[in-house]
Amino acid sequence: MSTNIVVPELGESVVEARVAKWLKKPGDAVSAGDALVELETEKIDLEVSADRAGVLRDIKHKEGEDVKVGEILAILEEPASNGSDRTDKVPKVPTVPEVPKGNVPKVPGASATERKATPTARNVAKAHDVKLESVASNGPRVTKQDVLKAKAPAQTQAPLAPTPAPLAPLALVAPREGARTETRERMSKRRATIARRLVEAQHTAAMLTTFNEVDMSAVMGLRERRKEAFTKKHGVGVGIASFFVKAAIGALKAFPQLNAEIQGDEIVYKHYYDIGMAVGAEGGLVVPVLRDADQMTFAAIELAIRDVARRTGDGTLTLEDLKGGTFTITNGGVFGSLMSTPILNPPQVGILGLHKIADRAVAITGQVVIRPMMYVALSYDHRLVDGREAVQFLVKIKEFIEDPAWMLLES
Repeated sequence: MSTNIVVPELGESVVEARVAKWLKKPGDAVSAGDALVELETEKIDLEVSADRAGVLRDIKHKEGEDVKVGEILAILEEPASNGSDRTDKVPKVPTVPEVPKGNVPKVPGASATERKATPTARNVAKAHDVKLESVASNGPRVTKQDVLKAKAPAQTQAPLAPTPAPLAPLALVAPREGARTETRERMSKRRATIARRLVEAQHTAAMLTTFNEVDMSAVMGLRERRKEAFTKKHGVGVGIASFFVKAAIGALKAFPQLNAEIQGDEIVYKHYYDIGMAVGAEGGLVVPVLRDADQMTFAAIELAIRDVARRTGDGTLTLEDLKGGTFTITNGGVFGSLMSTPILNPPQVGILGLHKIADRAVAITGQVVIRPMMYVALSYDHRLVDGREAVQFLVKIKEFIEDPAWMLLES
């Protein structure tokens, strides 16, 4: 009896994947639960496993090919139940003789422990001649960053390059010896999808961005006064992001069209607040979702943000973590961005961009003072949100952050 190994359901709005690596080859005997193939999607990488024992017979899609949900990846032939007429078709596993301890034979090309790694990590390890067995990892799978860290010590032992001589005048520079080289590589599934969706967002929405600036003195002062007690009680520090999550929820309640979406000729207003937190990951931006964020305390928000950041780094996010979202917050300030225009995350109609906090001279009650200031940006879909509401939304954010007591009074 044969069983089809098919592309499983990949989550909301994900209909296509790419075959990243076959973990078994035709003719291999597999047990129930054995991973057969790694698939790369626009959001995460996943493994497809055998749900029963058998022999892998026919691989329908090679590595690098794109496949859709429900397509057949391979054929799994199950062993005959009576064992009398099919024994010649199922390969027998050879008996391994017992070997005295301390004298374990080494099989060429095999490792003592097969490390799980992302397809990108395997490619980087191969390119830099790094053995995956020697790479330390905090998560269940070795990531590209783990491989790069593993090869870093060897690079630090290299002798320092001599101080370059002053450049000669342009007319005296000798022509380059040899050809100038280029490399070409195929986009990952995630990067290709990011590129497609960002272009779609600009083509399908009437996207505009409005800006404001926020005095961060009150929030930073509150954090400084309460950080020790907060950390002692909750085991996590209080960051900037949790204040903006709370402020955004308060502003969304005041301007519900920013927590809505367009479906055909209808507006769907969401009466729940699932806040997406954009995270810059190794393979591209991902947006884990804090579900029912309006029900979460500051501590719960901080713990959730720390958790999704950790799981983004070690590659253990699930599709469920990335589903949905009614509004998104992205913080380019962690990378030093002073100002930007964030792009919508369809079908959402609003995204809040945070930026670097910098001391600037501002006029307050007729005097010039130095204050920690942040530029904030709101990109919005003008089909649903008018400029008036967008500007007032940012003003509401500004009010909440500059006087955090308002968040308590209006919650």
